[in-house]
Amino acid sequence: MSDARPSIASDEVLDALIIGAGFSGLYQLYRLRQQGFKVRLFEAGANLGGIWHWNCYPGARVDSHVPNYEFSMEELWRDWNWTERFPAWDELRRYFDYVDGKLDLARDVRLRTRVTEATFDTDNNLWHIVSEDGHSVWTRFFIACTGFAAKAHLPDFPGINDFTGPCYHTGHWPQEGLDMTDQRVGVIGTGASGVQVIQEAGKIASQLSVFQRTPNLALPMQQRTLDEATQAQMKEHYPEIFRQRDQSDGGLFDIVADKRSTLDLVDEERVAVFERAWQQGGFHFWFPFSDTLSDIEANKLAYNFWRDKTRARIHDPTLAEKLAPMEPRHPFGTKRPSLEQWYYEVFNQDNVTLVDVNEQPIESITTTGVQTAEQHYDIDILILATGFDAGTGGLTQFEIRGNTGRTLKETWANGVKTQLGLSVPTFPNMFMLYGPQSPTAFWNGPTSAEVQGDWVVECLAYLRDKGLTRIEASAAAAEQWNEHMDQVAADTLLPLAKSWYMGANIPGKHQQLLFHFGASEYMDYCHESVANGYSGFELS
Repeated sequence: MSDARPSIASDEVLDALIIGAGFSGLYQLYRLRQQGFKVRLFEAGANLGGIWHWNCYPGARVDSHVPNYEFSMEELWRDWNWTERFPAWDELRRYFDYVDGKLDLARDVRLRTRVTEATFDTDNNLWHIVSEDGHSVWTRFFIACTGFAAKAHLPDFPGINDFTGPCYHTGHWPQEGLDMTDQRVGVIGTGASGVQVIQEAGKIASQLSVFQRTPNLALPMQQRTLDEATQAQMKEHYPEIFRQRDQSDGGLFDIVADKRSTLDLVDEERVAVFERAWQQGGFHFWFPFSDTLSDIEANKLAYNFWRDKTRARIHDPTLAEKLAPMEPRHPFGTKRPSLEQWYYEVFNQDNVTLVDVNEQPIESITTTGVQTAEQHYDIDILILATGFDAGTGGLTQFEIRGNTGRTLKETWANGVKTQLGLSVPTFPNMFMLYGPQSPTAFWNGPTSAEVQGDWVVECLAYLRDKGLTRIEASAAAAEQWNEHMDQVAADTLLPLAKSWYMGANIPGKHQQLLFHFGASEYMDYCHESVANGYSGFELS
């Protein structure tokens, strides 16, 4: 942390400073400005959009179908039309430009401003925020909207810096693009971004080598184009759709699990439910029944259906076993399903090789490719689809110091503890949105931005109206919330998988990081706190 500390008088003093210009950050800026707060937003990227500024690799697109994945304000959908059911990254960028044009957000956004330090001044009850370029401000409230995938996970493969060709993590894709045509491409990782980039690389690469550790139990996207006439009909129902979305468990208005027990149905009835969810596409098959993610026998039936559907698309029985094994490696849906369009067909192509790193561990990256325990794979372009330090990484990658002088990274060294996933003890006047210990990956960005975001806006307005200048999560409440998170996880099959939900993709991390039991139930807890005078928080 820098020793130089400018006086408060020499810097701009705000009511609220937001970091991150994705859905949550922009909605906070809009709503707080509406309430009369003096507010600014800092964004590390060169444009608005948050993750959709950084996600520009081939095939990158949303996994929530429209209109789930957009703001619910009528002025932002009445004249806006999407071209696809699941829009791609470039269309998302155009949407954020459209939102900015409608709401005039950019005038209060400082782009290319990466925050490096945030320190709470206990004497003044203010945060001092410093960016990489030396710019600094003081603010009463500090609102972190960094998202759950703001820090790429880069495995320390021996020789990784020796590779002479282009080598990029999918989260660090060059903004000018990268042509893979007639190139020998290697993709390490088969998570969500891996699935998407593999589909695109398979069409144009001269050779594609895919290095897989765990098969991705990807679901059919069932993508389709949208025209204006279709959307005009849909928009007649948008107000009700958005009302249902806000009250749903996953921010998806039309995905409702069958409440019957999977095991109570005869085969024909159960298969009919499975088939209907399968044909609807997207996340419909993630939990076709309400017990899919809580009962291991019910879960196995869903897996068997997925397995048989998927294996029928793969020509080689050996490949089929690697991509859709007869026995699941982990319960179905306990890792976030990716959505695919022609992923499994890619492996039927002569120019595509699947490398199982359980059989052929990667020993090193060489100047010209990847050396496994068995052979060397010649590669021109190396793509790291190795995921993110999810949930906490976006917050702990810079220095946030609370009222004890300890950083957030130090405070969370032995595990995350928050009150409702919104605030952290000893870090007064700091709020997190779409972060750890809230539903986050179990609802989508726009829904979280509005539903969780309104809670924060209303909280700040309450404090102002009551003449209060400080709010801090209590340690006891955070301990109780942490215990509740563990109980929620224990009631599901989630702990049976080594997923990023559990932090298991990052060495040294292992904790249930996200609230899974239902977004609507989560908000019930938040509203209960308000009804009880913001119980779980200390106001002064």
